Amino acid sequence: NFSFTLLFCFTAVGVLLALHTVSSNRLVCHMTNWAQYRPSIAKFTPDNIDPFLCTHVIYTMATINSFNQISPVEWNDEQQYNRLNSLKNVNPALKTLLSVGGTVNGMSPFIAMVTKSESRAAFIKSAISFLHTHNFDGLNLAWEYPGHNGGSQEDKERFTLLVMELSKAFEADAKENRKTKLLLSANVAALRPTIDKAYEVSKISLYLDFINVMSYDYHGDWEAATGHNSPLYRSSVDSGSHIHHNINSSVSHWLAQGAPAEKLLLGFPTYGRTYRLRSIATGLGALANGPADAGPYTRTAGFWAYYEICDFISSATVSWISEQEVPYATFGSSWVGYDDKKSYSSKVQWMTANNLGGAHVWSMDMDDFDGSFCSAGAYPLINHLRMSMGFPPKPTTTPSPTTTRDAVVDFCRGRPDGLYENSADKTTYFQCFLGNTYLHRCQPGLIYWDSCKCCNWP
Repeated sequence: NFSFTLLFCFTAVGVLLALHTVSSNRLVCHMTNWAQYRPSIAKFTPDNIDPFLCTHVIYTMATINSFNQISPVEWNDEQQYNRLNSLKNVNPALKTLLSVGGTVNGMSPFIAMVTKSESRAAFIKSAISFLHTHNFDGLNLAWEYPGHNGGSQEDKERFTLLVMELSKAFEADAKENRKTKLLLSANVAALRPTIDKAYEVSKISLYLDFINVMSYDYHGDWEAATGHNSPLYRSSVDSGSHIHHNINSSVSHWLAQGAPAEKLLLGFPTYGRTYRLRSIATGLGALANGPADAGPYTRTAGFWAYYEICDFISSATVSWISEQEVPYATFGSSWVGYDDKKSYSSKVQWMTANNLGGAHVWSMDMDDFDGSFCSAGAYPLINHLRMSMGFPPKPTTTPSPTTTRDAVVDFCRGRPDGLYENSADKTTYFQCFLGNTYLHRCQPGLIYWDSCKCCNWP
């Protein structure tokens, strides 16, 4: 009974700490309903989600039918909704949203729906009912993008109307039913020409609770030379419009157009973009011709999930692009630009310095979610992101071999929240949170490097 009481108290304290952190930081994680079709140990469903990992989970995705009503896509979506939302029984602080978007016959379903106030009203009514029925806390809009891909220039203003009408309807619903107001977010473009054509930034920012800047896919196999998927800054080989294909430029533009920093969430990819090299040159800007071979689990040419990259870099040459704060790796004619713990740390520092509202991750199912590939435990990237952002240690129901309370209780007194090296033992490191000291242990064979706030080889 004594042990159970301690466990219950620790869990309760963990939930309270999580609530404390959510007020100033969001860690929003996307999951995709097509990851369930990946083979073997790469298959991902809501059962693979750690309910204490992220503050919000976005289920991707639903669509809009010909009656302008929100509608599931997969045969088992409704069952999966229930599995996801049951996680809130474990972590009451967790919030879930349903993402709507995609394409129908190659066109965004938003295009037809937003044309008339009556069709927007039908969609909004169905969305509120659908979210309540399936116990979601909000709606995420994933229209890529207003005014593009078959849309018209009027879509820019129509998207603003949709966002405004959704927000007001959510407010009315909360008052009428005495419920917490449903959340409203959107996935938005990162490239300047697309932003300018698609969004009335200052207007939509008034009504969205948070804005997921898709700060990835800046470069890929559609180009004739290698470029990084998600660089923090421009590189010396960038020219023309490519000087803006980076996080610093994208977020600066959103801010300049009137988006509040506290509503912008920086995108962290758990995948990399691949190329097939055309010559012996292997650096940034090397000539390329299409993608490397598709990964054995994601099975889509042009990108690899992080767990596939872990396999690749075990025999590849890994390099660091210092001017962009991101890594790439090559083996034979295959080239991949990706993110690791070190690049995540750099982006968190930049995100914090610019006072952004937090991070969003695309996607949970492409991290090494059960620890089968990277020898770094479950969710190595997202767990590192979570700690780097200053979230508290997660409550646990079983003793953890890698996370224990240290006897050196005074180390963190007076120190800011964050990760610190333990000079007495390089295989461990300290996490400070609210003046409390926690000791974490690296995986066997690794030591802590303060330069990347991560465990790596000696």
